[in-house]
Amino acid sequence: MSDGVGASKIGKGANGRSAIAGAVIVLFVLFVAIACQADDTFIIRPASGNISDIANRHNLTVIRALDSRNQVFLVDNTSGETADQMEMELDADSTVATCEFNTAVAVTEGATLNQSTGAILDGLPPLAAVSFFGSTVPNYYLVQPATSIMHLSTVQSKMHITGAGIVAIIDTGVDPNHPTLASSLLPGYDFVHDWSGTASEFVDLPSATSAVLNQSTGAILDSTHIAIVNQSTAAILDQSTGAILDSTQLPAAFGHGTMVAGIVHLVAPTAQIMPLKAFSANGTGQLADILRAIYYAADHNAAVINMSFSLPDASPELVSAINYAVRKGVVPVASVGNTGQMTVSYPAAISNVIGVGSTSNLDVRSTFSSYGSMVNVGAPGEGILTTYPGGHYAAAWGTSFSAPFVAGTAALVEDVESGLKVSDVSSAIGHHAKSVSQMGKGRIDIYEAVDEFF
Repeated sequence: MSDGVGASKIGKGANGRSAIAGAVIVLFVLFVAIACQADDTFIIRPASGNISDIANRHNLTVIRALDSRNQVFLVDNTSGETADQMEMELDADSTVATCEFNTAVAVTEGATLNQSTGAILDGLPPLAAVSFFGSTVPNYYLVQPATSIMHLSTVQSKMHITGAGIVAIIDTGVDPNHPTLASSLLPGYDFVHDWSGTASEFVDLPSATSAVLNQSTGAILDSTHIAIVNQSTAAILDQSTGAILDSTQLPAAFGHGTMVAGIVHLVAPTAQIMPLKAFSANGTGQLADILRAIYYAADHNAAVINMSFSLPDASPELVSAINYAVRKGVVPVASVGNTGQMTVSYPAAISNVIGVGSTSNLDVRSTFSSYGSMVNVGAPGEGILTTYPGGHYAAAWGTSFSAPFVAGTAALVEDVESGLKVSDVSSAIGHHAKSVSQMGKGRIDIYEAVDEFF
């Protein structure tokens, strides 16, 4: 998963209103495909005949179909042969159109943040609670450097464009009860545990840890009480919570999906969000679940798909799933990764996907952002203030948090003119972008992109 995450958090005061806290973690998280297949399983698309015949012939067990049309299947190698041997057999079978390993995806750390906790906290405005589309939020969620340089408030307050359609977010899930997000969330699907509904991030936590995160944070929250949580996202904690919650209690990628969803909601507050959980809170997932999530989004009327993850190698079935979604009118958006190098990763490098890199608030490429031909545009990805599980807020770093700015912009465009092709949206976003070296067309300007269709 192409993700960098840090967090400076805000919690709910005892009176239920937001209260500021200064808990900052400076850790980048990059989900990358490791060089192995998951549980000796394969993804197969039959060329002729049916999957049962292929499975019987090669002593495979069919686990499930991966799309609603039953043309792509996940199978288990129960033959006793090695995975490499089975791959050679399947490649030689004329009734098999494509065969690839069900790639396992795992979390690794990327670059370190070159910014002090004090500087982050000093940059926040005095706390005020403000109304935002039916919820009360801290003012710095709305008024932060990223939104200012992209002229988001002009679109929302002056043009009265606030988003439409469904944005599917393939990630670690979401906090279904977060007061800022709850009204925008649709029922989603948890592909990790294979059930429909909330696609909650909390399902991966012990009940005691969930209770700590959901408890009311005291009125003593302020920037002098900084609780550093050694994980991919930091908690917004008061002193007593900080004493209870330590770095071993929160998985590495917990909160990632909620943070991504918060950025989409910030940009397009009247768009609907469909959480699709394809990654566990520890940052692991499988290609098969990603494919299922893409097909699910396309078949459940998503207008946009946000994919804040990346794999280093091309996948034929990932390309097929993306192309299927595009044919159904979906705009796919993906982060490009946090290697800090010129590289290629997927799905950002797929031609029908808008690949997004990270820029600083000074409009230069973030040092951690990957770059190269797969980058269509850049968007701010440093110290982005967004939602965090438990009704909290956080500050985030990484291309994972640049992509949802573009996904949200696509939802704003959908509000002006529905049914546009991905090429139309990509062209409008890129046409008015501010030039930034190594960031494709440059850093997006949300107002200019939307105004092209207004």
